[in-house]
Amino acid sequence: MTTFKIVLATDLTQDSINLLKSRDEIVLEKVAPAIPTVREALKDAHALIARADIPIDRNLLEHAPHLRVIGRPSAGLGGIDLQAATERGIIVMNIPGISAIAAAEHTITLMLALSRRLINAHNSMKAGFWLMDRKQQAGHQIYGKTLGIIGLGRVGRAVAQRALAFGMTVLAYDPYIAEDQVEDSRVLLLGLRELLERSDYVSIHVPATSETANMVDEAFLEAMKPGAMLINTAHGSIVNESAITDALQSAHLSGVAIDVYAEEPPYNSPLVGMDGVIHTPHIADNTVEAMQDVSAHIVDQVLDALHDVDYRNVVNLPFVTGIDFETIRPYLLLAERIGTLQHVLSRHAIRRVAVELRGDEVDRLIKPITVALLKGLLTPILGDTVSYINAPFLAAERGIQVTQVKGLKVGDYTNMVSCQVTLEDGEEMLMAGTLLDHSEPHIMQINEYRMNFVPQGHLLLMGSYDQPGVIGKVGTLMATNGVNIASWHTGRAQPGGQTLTVLTLDEAMPQEVLDELLQQEFIRHAHRTQL
Repeated sequence: MTTFKIVLATDLTQDSINLLKSRDEIVLEKVAPAIPTVREALKDAHALIARADIPIDRNLLEHAPHLRVIGRPSAGLGGIDLQAATERGIIVMNIPGISAIAAAEHTITLMLALSRRLINAHNSMKAGFWLMDRKQQAGHQIYGKTLGIIGLGRVGRAVAQRALAFGMTVLAYDPYIAEDQVEDSRVLLLGLRELLERSDYVSIHVPATSETANMVDEAFLEAMKPGAMLINTAHGSIVNESAITDALQSAHLSGVAIDVYAEEPPYNSPLVGMDGVIHTPHIADNTVEAMQDVSAHIVDQVLDALHDVDYRNVVNLPFVTGIDFETIRPYLLLAERIGTLQHVLSRHAIRRVAVELRGDEVDRLIKPITVALLKGLLTPILGDTVSYINAPFLAAERGIQVTQVKGLKVGDYTNMVSCQVTLEDGEEMLMAGTLLDHSEPHIMQINEYRMNFVPQGHLLLMGSYDQPGVIGKVGTLMATNGVNIASWHTGRAQPGGQTLTVLTLDEAMPQEVLDELLQQEFIRHAHRTQL
């Protein structure tokens, strides 16, 4: 009988621990969540179950020669070096969506507590007062009010259903969900500004990505209905805490409820202790039932993977049969970068993805390369919940049709990866790339523009008109604002027409510089990104 050692570096329910102990083939070692103790225990371990308080990086994995499975008893994957794990053939798995109900109920709880001024009433009684000012203690009903939900994923949908049960009008903003994908017709999809203007309550349920970082800023708050309330149980990086503080002090917001913070613990948050704010210590998903479900699921998944029975919620790409991972990894990186750049340049939601591969090295890689393209497309939207395993499912869930085609109008390069996306408005966008020296990704074509640049680092993608002085004006603008240009690549369809330029920058381009660039008469569009 094969024996497996499992290192447990987090808390699970006693029932789940007892299950592991009852298995004759399992040796369970429970250790404190500290790097030295985990590193020592991993020397002969086959599986590790740990949360984000243990950084599972390349260095730690080098001390785990027999490790086959990493189980994360949560949805997030922060702190896990997926590439290092994949290189070593280690399966990484998580538990997506298990805590959606708990997070949704906590959101509703916070909304009710804000509306009825429960914390003030509780503190008043605790201080010995009984309705000293009944008018001052008066709250608001949520019946008949309007809730705006930002992000209609698992938690957002669960919040919507519960709000509808309270008799609320529910609005939602999610640019990556089509109207025919909304399960309940009573939930109305709107643009962000209209949602903010109409909502009495705004609840945040988007993942932490580069696109959602600092999403709730001064402009976002100014667009909200005067006297509205804001609730955030998603991620602390999404909101600007100083801007929220100002909105509360000016009475533009009448209340805020938060469970997550820019810094945790939030020792320096201006919101903690402020009047009009309800704050909880990142416990939205922390219920007895959620803990039981998470514990049971992660234990079952790890046991099934160790016994080669089933692989559920695996988030990294398995090795392609007969092909060494080191050989295909540069192509996967190229495909991901193409997908991300397609997303950056798309002005509307992507509805169709057509993939074409040309060359002996790539003709057997259609599946992993297509998955990598989808991962690149979806990661800016969904964050680290997207994996090589679930990218096709997530694409299908959003109504994205994926096909393999032949005959895309791209240049003749060796081992070419090409992707044409069709946007919601019918516009098509083509991008193609290849590897130089079988290792370095290069983008060779975007639509009709011939290019040759490495898709990495801080990039500025700029559409302009082909006229004299563009390079000088852009260079002067950059120099004036201290932004150094590392490389400049311009493609044009015809003289005097339109051009597409990709600049590689030494550092991130400030938003105010981008805004100034967009005001130039020769600029058609400009986008910044970091790869």
